[in-house]
Amino acid sequence: MPPADAGHPPADSFAAVLFDLDGVLTPTADIHTRAWTEMFDEFLVPRGLDPFTDDDYLRYVDGKPRFDGVRSFLASRHVELPDGDPADPPSQDSVAGLGNRKNDLFLEILRRDGIAPYPGSLQFLDHLATLGTKVAVVSSSRNAGEVLEASGLAPRFEVVTDGMVAAAEHIAGKPAPDMFLNAAARLGVGTADAVVIEDAVSGVAAGRAGDFGLVIGVDRGAGADALREHGADIVVDDLAELL
Repeated sequence: MPPADAGHPPADSFAAVLFDLDGVLTPTADIHTRAWTEMFDEFLVPRGLDPFTDDDYLRYVDGKPRFDGVRSFLASRHVELPDGDPADPPSQDSVAGLGNRKNDLFLEILRRDGIAPYPGSLQFLDHLATLGTKVAVVSSSRNAGEVLEASGLAPRFEVVTDGMVAAAEHIAGKPAPDMFLNAAARLGVGTADAVVIEDAVSGVAAGRAGDFGLVIGVDRGAGADALREHGADIVVDDLAELL
């Protein structure tokens, strides 16, 4: 797929590029989907409710902080649970308990199977490194550090604004722009001089809300039209297309 609008400045002409992690740099969305599906099906099926689907993942969970994803999906099925406490055990029938169960499953799969970056994303990162472009990771996941280590990408990013940072500093999650704004400030660049690259509609919406110089959607399943509708200036299938 060619970029949607060749009238925009190229991504490598900006001072900084802010990358989402899951689905942009690494195919961790596959692991997330497996973990969400197993967790929700264990909850839904014994209650006679329909199983969790890939469409549910894209509509209600993708790109959001974990507990927000649990709330969003449960609301779609008209299921009400107490929020509980972030320290709830994975066996607890609460928003926090289900979220913690999903996290345990995700880490189990990641540590067992590992993760490799998308080849096209590596090529684009290498290209930016030759230009001296500043880069950061902006991820709703609290596991971003572990994913970056497992994929070998950790040394490339001095700035990582993830779910852990957001929780510690009380930063609103996507689709609010606050996490991207935090990363840009930490890099010392203004929003007009930075690019946001996202695969989730909540992420491109965050980039648009933050008034960044360029918002690029990577279509890993959300759909090019949906990404554009939520704020992507350009949509690609792979970051190698930006070279």
